[in-house]
Amino acid sequence: MSDTPEAPKIEFPCPDYPIKVVGHNENDFRGFVIETVQIHAPDLDISRITVAESRTGKYLSVRLMITATGVEQLERLHQDLKASGRVQTVL
Repeated sequence: MSDTPEAPKIEFPCPDYPIKVVGHNENDFRGFVIETVQIHAPDLDISRITVAESRTGKYLSVRLMITATGVEQLERLHQDLKASGRVQTVL
């Protein structure tokens, strides 16, 4: 028997599913993230996106909410963001 708690189950569709994408602070990073996310979540509400610079200004974090429709959607989105080479972390 394991003492590790089981991760909470997500029920799909899951509105307001939070995603944070971190990458190098480049002028078009926010736009790149939005375009990539919209491929997988066309109903993305751009007005709810927040962007923050790291303390040193080297990185940007883009926080957004999507309606997650399933595990496959989330996996494909993560793969596309990471495959770009521009994204350091997806949370």
